[in-house]
Amino acid sequence: MTRAVDSGIILIARLALSVLFLWSGVMKLLGYGAFVAYLQSKGVPFVQIAAPIATAVEVLGGLMLIVGFLIRPLGLVMAVYTIATAVLGHDFWNVADAALQHDMVIHFWKNVGIAGGFLLLCVTGAGGASIDAARAPRRPLL
Repeated sequence: MTRAVDSGIILIARLALSVLFLWSGVMKLLGYGAFVAYLQSKGVPFVQIAAPIATAVEVLGGLMLIVGFLIRPLGLVMAVYTIATAVLGHDFWNVADAALQHDMVIHFWKNVGIAGGFLLLCVTGAGGASIDAARAPRRPLL
């Protein structure tokens, strides 16, 4: 059973994570051609498959975070996705320019930290303010 304050904090965490991914996913949709070109420039394999999957993960994942739907499995999926984007998109070990490399290091470790937040959601669940909580079987009072 989750205390009300815990549910409120978990809700704030879900919303904070959702803003980043929902915004990023919508930007990918609005500039889809540029996003595909970026993935190609990074050498991402199967770009025609990877681009729509990445966009869907961010948009749908962001929406699922907001409403608190399937948060435990979503937390694991989003943690793996966030680490994959860190490795593929912020590969500081391949950057020669010192200023750009510094920026990439920051973004890489930021993604690792975000993945940690998703792993916590995987363990804690969505909290009381969620579809998951509304769908959970109720225990009898007696």
